[in-house]
Amino acid sequence: MRLGDFKVLTFDCYGTLIDWESGIIEALKPLCTRLHKPPARDAILTAHARHESAQQEQTPSMRYRDLLAIVHKRLAEEWGVPVPWEECVAYGRSIGDWPAFADSAPALAYLKKFYKLVILSNVDNESFALSNKRLAVDFDAVYTAQDIGSYKPSPRNFGYMLDKLKTLRVKRSQILHTAESLFHDHAPANKMRLASCWIHRRHAEQGFGATIKPHKRPKFDFRFTSMAEMVAAHRAEGG
Repeated sequence: MRLGDFKVLTFDCYGTLIDWESGIIEALKPLCTRLHKPPARDAILTAHARHESAQQEQTPSMRYRDLLAIVHKRLAEEWGVPVPWEECVAYGRSIGDWPAFADSAPALAYLKKFYKLVILSNVDNESFALSNKRLAVDFDAVYTAQDIGSYKPSPRNFGYMLDKLKTLRVKRSQILHTAESLFHDHAPANKMRLASCWIHRRHAEQGFGATIKPHKRPKFDFRFTSMAEMVAAHRAEGG
């Protein structure tokens, strides 16, 4: 199997193209600085993943920025720190401040020459629009949790994407789903019989960071540690 076998790259955004872990840590600083002994970075991310995943199951149609406000409230309660609701809302609106990985924009600009580029993300449309400015590319389609009414890893999200891609005359066999999260993306991609590419951003770190550990390790067809490495592999195939 070669990267050149595909015509469409469907992307997760946060954790793959946008450095959401750095964004989360930075946006939680006002809360964490009130703690007598703030948790380590990975402990913060693990707690965030636990509350986020639980809230996504409870309120699948809630906009992501509003859901993040509740996650902030749950973290504050867990850590015993009273916070005003306005601070929770501000955290939910911090998505637009989350940085892109340095290689994301140039990699997308290169890949756009060879593929249709599509987003499948657990986000709301307004927040993604802010992140898209950092990615500096026009995606051929954008499918968000707000559009679908559920969050990955629900198969509904992938089913919605596949149905809509049919209207763009895209076949399942032409799609390579490209993502960091084994839990949110690669496990459901396996169930939907989609080829997948793991952008293993956390290759030098322990644990799963801001994502949930999957029950079992899903399969993937390609693995790269960055978008730049994926581009290099494509060039090595002959571009």
